[in-house]
Amino acid sequence: MTNVRLPLRALVPFAAGSIGMGIWVTVSGIFLLYFLTDVLAVPPFAAGLALLLPNVADIVTHPWVGRLSDADLAGTGHRRRLMVVGCVVVLAFVALFAVPSDLHGTSAAIWVAVALAVGNLLYSCYQVSYLATPADLGIGYHERTRLMGYRNVVITVSVLLAGVAAPVVAGDDPGVGDYTRMALLLGAVMLAAMLVGITGVARLHRAAPGTQAEPGHRGGLLVALRDRQFRVLTASYLTVAITMNLVLAAMPYFAEYELGRPAFTTVLIAAFMAPAVLTTPLWVLVARRFGKQRGLLVAQAAFVAGSLVLALGAAAGLPLLIAAVAVLGVAFAAMQLMPLSMVPDAIAAAGSAGSASAGSYTGVWTAAEATGGALGPYVYSACLAAGGFVASTSGEHTTQSPGALAAVRYGFTLVPAVLMTIAIVLQRRYTLDEHAHTAAPRAVAREKAAG
Repeated sequence: MTNVRLPLRALVPFAAGSIGMGIWVTVSGIFLLYFLTDVLAVPPFAAGLALLLPNVADIVTHPWVGRLSDADLAGTGHRRRLMVVGCVVVLAFVALFAVPSDLHGTSAAIWVAVALAVGNLLYSCYQVSYLATPADLGIGYHERTRLMGYRNVVITVSVLLAGVAAPVVAGDDPGVGDYTRMALLLGAVMLAAMLVGITGVARLHRAAPGTQAEPGHRGGLLVALRDRQFRVLTASYLTVAITMNLVLAAMPYFAEYELGRPAFTTVLIAAFMAPAVLTTPLWVLVARRFGKQRGLLVAQAAFVAGSLVLALGAAAGLPLLIAAVAVLGVAFAAMQLMPLSMVPDAIAAAGSAGSASAGSYTGVWTAAEATGGALGPYVYSACLAAGGFVASTSGEHTTQSPGALAAVRYGFTLVPAVLMTIAIVLQRRYTLDEHAHTAAPRAVAREKAAG
């Protein structure tokens, strides 16, 4: 039966697991590049490499973790053992910011890169198994959207709160010790949330157990890579992930160097994330009425428009800039919800082979997400380096050249607009959703008629 409606007692703790994931993604995504260039005096290009290289390994490790997760499911009936291992990521999270006081420049970049590489591996153990859950359950097209809608509301709230709390806890003009204190506090919240998420996964499986793969069907990475619809969906999402992580990494720079208000980073994050939280339920309704693909394409187009408005810079005035950032946030909600709920649709469309390979599908997907998380800040750091941006240490204020200031602005606005246009072109090649959207109501009606 695919017309099962998941209970809140399972949905809520499952979604709560995303709080820990949101903290890891947000704090590292928004603050690590700035932490390296403006606290540890790491040159922009080297800082970008320190964030890029650890994530390159994710291209291999995430699919491998997905295969382990599939094997765990086949052997034990669940994926929760890897999720427990993944909770150790909290230690790596603290290590990212607990850089020894005698390390600066290249040596500090190496410390952060090693901590990030270890953390990414541990995080993937949790993330891959967690995101494979919708494909493991006996639910249909619309219930997958509802499940991921709850998850996306919670993770967006956690991104908002983490983005606001991190700079507040770190304080004004923070040093390494201030960032370490921030990491310890948020790390404790992160661990508690991830443990609750494991409970939620167990409850979901009890509420809507999925169908076991038929004998003779062996899951594997090749099943996912041979799936054309999944490849197209992943390619588009990779471009989106690069774009969104670039925007998040660029916010502190735009606030300080374009707007002249370093503390305004919190305002930009709030203007971005608050609309995303509020509009996620609306995007669930859009997906139900018009389909996920159409909703996603509309959101991507809106993001391009908002980015072009931001390219006007401080001269446009704060009200217009905040409104444009809010448009980006509304679009962000759809670009998180729709693709993530389309992955289990693609797995379901692949039949028994897809069901046996859900972890491998998710591993490839999270590898793309992690790659986007690395490439986004790297692309922006390359823009800064090309513009001649000068790195500094905590408490040191450097006057940037006109070229560097132009790189700050246009790297935050025009580059994302171009990337998102590429994502739209790729996304239009995905054709599975139209059939899945129209078939879903008929399938539910047939099951109700059958009793």
